Amino acid sequence: MDAHKLPQEDKALMTHELLNEIYKRLTLNSRRDPMHELISTMLSHRTNHADEEKAYNTMLDRFGDWEGVMNADVDELADAVQTTRYPLQKAPQIQQTLRIIKEERGEISIGFLKEMPVQEAMDWLTKLPGVGLKTATLLLLFNFKKPVLPVDTHVFRVSQRVGLIGAKVTANKAHDLLLRMLPPDAIELFNFHKHLFWHGQRVCTFYSPKCGECVLNSICNYYQDVREKGIDQAA
Repeated sequence: MDAHKLPQEDKALMTHELLNEIYKRLTLNSRRDPMHELISTMLSHRTNHADEEKAYNTMLDRFGDWEGVMNADVDELADAVQTTRYPLQKAPQIQQTLRIIKEERGEISIGFLKEMPVQEAMDWLTKLPGVGLKTATLLLLFNFKKPVLPVDTHVFRVSQRVGLIGAKVTANKAHDLLLRMLPPDAIELFNFHKHLFWHGQRVCTFYSPKCGECVLNSICNYYQDVREKGIDQAA
């Protein structure tokens, strides 16, 4: 059997092993505190990292702390985060999220998620305004080492091209499908996420992917069925 026609579960594990060799295994340490992760990830939607960081820092410089952000004039908050996309939408969502946390927990802190079962924590987070599956999984994996898999645009694109998921699978569905193919271990899932993220940025780019230098091309549906046969050139 041609390698690219292997079952999706086998290809997922092969992808994981091959990218481990290229990008090397990483340890899983929280990059920022949970509230920072939550609000920054909300700000990051359709926004590059530099503009997200600028918005986050401007917001806290201007309003001091989470209580200050929560009680700020919403138009002033939108102005503080104007370097992000959709600031008029994000500002009220951030304030609503902070109010829900304060009302339910008595303080603006989400450290309690560490002790929550995975699905319960996912359900709690995704009920917050502006918090979707990607934000919830990033937070739970990066900060609390829960065995979940964030699927951003790079992870999604690489997974579809290689053939780990079908062409009609949505990003939300991809979270569950890919998770079932991989070891239920937070460190393994973190490495899979980061390595596909980097691979999508550096090699399997949206435009003009560098298929000739890709370590995955022997198992990749896109390379074997499209690029190798020149179908993309003909189109």
